[in-house]
Amino acid sequence: MSYKPPFTVTSKAIHLISEISAELERLIIRFEREDGIRLRKINRMKTIRGSLAIEGNSLTEEQVTALIEGKSVIAPLKEVQEVKNAIKVYEQCMSFNPYKEKDLLKAHAIMTMGMLDNPGHFRKTGVCIAGKNGISHVAPPADRVPFLMTELFGWLKNGDAHPLIKSSVFHYEFEFIHPFEDGNGRMGRLWQTRLLAGWNPVFMHLPIENMILKNQRAYYKAIEHSTAQNDSGIFIDFILGIILKTIKENKKKKLINDTVNDTVNDTVNLILKYIKDNPEISYDSLAEKTGKSRITISRKISELKKTGKIKRIGADKNGYWQIAENKI
Repeated sequence: MSYKPPFTVTSKAIHLISEISAELERLIIRFEREDGIRLRKINRMKTIRGSLAIEGNSLTEEQVTALIEGKSVIAPLKEVQEVKNAIKVYEQCMSFNPYKEKDLLKAHAIMTMGMLDNPGHFRKTGVCIAGKNGISHVAPPADRVPFLMTELFGWLKNGDAHPLIKSSVFHYEFEFIHPFEDGNGRMGRLWQTRLLAGWNPVFMHLPIENMILKNQRAYYKAIEHSTAQNDSGIFIDFILGIILKTIKENKKKKLINDTVNDTVNDTVNLILKYIKDNPEISYDSLAEKTGKSRITISRKISELKKTGKIKRIGADKNGYWQIAENKI
């Protein structure tokens, strides 16, 4: 292997790798909890919405959720198509081999389906990246792209760097080369996620893209500064920090849920609390508030009804719950 991208692994990066690795095991447990499926769905929505919003897509989290559920939304057709494409490519993400260039092209074809004349192919023209003060980056000439991508994938397959480093370097180098006419940002973020998921599958359930959105200006600054220094070390430090922030944000959700569970003891008491607050509350709202599945809520409600602790007054659609205070 002759080619190696220029990058420096700083002491900060080494510390971040250690901290990320330590936190991952706790996250795996978090996603295996009863409400883990729901959290994964929410995070998938945030991933898709975050990555597209970085590129200017204006659809809200509610609209993206609706599209994931197969519903229609009122929004610009181009933006709706972008979301539908992203949903499809993230659903298929684990089927792509992250070390094969042809799989990257397949993913790009899905990501930009109906958006480009030639999706899934490298660009044939030059591109410039516009910054706040004019052109911030002139990408390599189009005729160099196939060679540069072959070299990058060669290093990706054969390099011995830690997966967190390797995926971050790939992300930066991909953005530097800017191999496609459009969709480079979305693809760079997708491919880092796929590379990391090969190391630890929990990364498929982490909305790293959403955290990048929250730090969008710093994201582009890190790319610009790395380009100026001809070394992706700055970007590595930045993106590893983003990954750690994402993990900690999910960990925070776990702590909040645990605190609630400790306070009210169990799901049944949570249900009773929310019914007392709002007797007209629906099964879906109870599921959302407790972080449990609708099936779990239905089962617990049945138990409460059988023991006479609650009863339904009126029809399912227009009725309300009544708590038997003497049995609580």
